[in-house]
Amino acid sequence: MKKSLCIGLLVLLCPVYAMAQSAFDGTWKIDTNKVQMSKKPDVIVLQNGMYECKTCVPAIKVKADGTDQKVTGHPYYDTMVVQVVDDHTVKETEKKGGKVVSTSTTTVSPDGATAQFEFTDSSNTSSDPVTGKGGMKQVAKGPAGAHAISGSWVTSDIAGFSDNGLLFTYKEDGGKLGMSTPTGQSYQAKTDGTEAPYKGDPGISTVKVKQVGKNSLVETDMRNGKIIAVVKSTLSADGKSMDMVYEDKLQGRTMSYIAVKQ
Repeated sequence: MKKSLCIGLLVLLCPVYAMAQSAFDGTWKIDTNKVQMSKKPDVIVLQNGMYECKTCVPAIKVKADGTDQKVTGHPYYDTMVVQVVDDHTVKETEKKGGKVVSTSTTTVSPDGATAQFEFTDSSNTSSDPVTGKGGMKQVAKGPAGAHAISGSWVTSDIAGFSDNGLLFTYKEDGGKLGMSTPTGQSYQAKTDGTEAPYKGDPGISTVKVKQVGKNSLVETDMRNGKIIAVVKSTLSADGKSMDMVYEDKLQGRTMSYIAVKQ
């Protein structure tokens, strides 16, 4: 269930923009205590041996029998394993080309109102996987008789993220702005909106960066010519932090967060 979140977090927590001003140069770190998650819920149904993620893009419907199930249209994985551990716990494993790229375990509270999740994700990393955990709140119940994980959920908090999923570096050189992360994402892009290649992420093929005013910019992330996300950032007056808003155009979600200069 948390794959969409994991990927959503990996994209937002490994920001993909830069700006041709020295104030933006340097290494930054996302403050997970200041992340405002989307209010749009994930909708999951696990019933009669089938698992459905209705809000995934594309939607997912596979057997929940602990075996590899083929999924299509997802750049980060091509098979998925859903294992029902018990009445309140589900483990998911995603693979690409037969290789495990992520795992997540979600445990629902006895009253069904909240849940906790833990994950590891290397689906868009070239080094150690990103790890983390968090909590969710149920905003609508699932069908009668369904597994406790069924229902509509919003992420209430995130914590324990490994630094490789939180750090990123900007560097201006020769009229271009470079971005790099410990997980292997990088690009070199002008800030005039010119499209440039994006490297190291199977879900993003190109990027556009446009400066708006002195201390703001808008980045547009694209996959094969289609806009998948727009990120807006504004540098603080003292240059020590950035306010950022991430719009997931595929799932219609908006998140906000703050990065602090190291």
